[in-house]
Amino acid sequence: MSSVSADNSGDPPRAREERAALTLLCEVRQGTRPWRMVRLDDLSPQGFRIAWFPNVTTELPLRIRIPGMQLLSAEIRWQSNAAIGCAFAEPLHVAVFEHLVRKANPTF
Repeated sequence: MSSVSADNSGDPPRAREERAALTLLCEVRQGTRPWRMVRLDDLSPQGFRIAWFPNVTTELPLRIRIPGMQLLSAEIRWQSNAAIGCAFAEPLHVAVFEHLVRKANPTF
């Protein structure tokens, strides 16, 4: 089930942003490494969460191709065995964010 919600917990302001649980297949790349197909599972205007992939490093920016969008740059903020959390170099415009959510979740 997909949803968009604001987190009203005691988390820092960046964590309270509007987020959408969705699933999109995207391509990512770090440096000159080959492009990899990954699953994007969470999106906000400020960042996203993707499925983990091997040899990722927090020292290099990540490039992401979301279908229908221009190439975007992001910084890796955290990683675990199952996921990688990233912040966009430039936040998405709210209209672009809403378009992507509608595209992934037609009932939004």
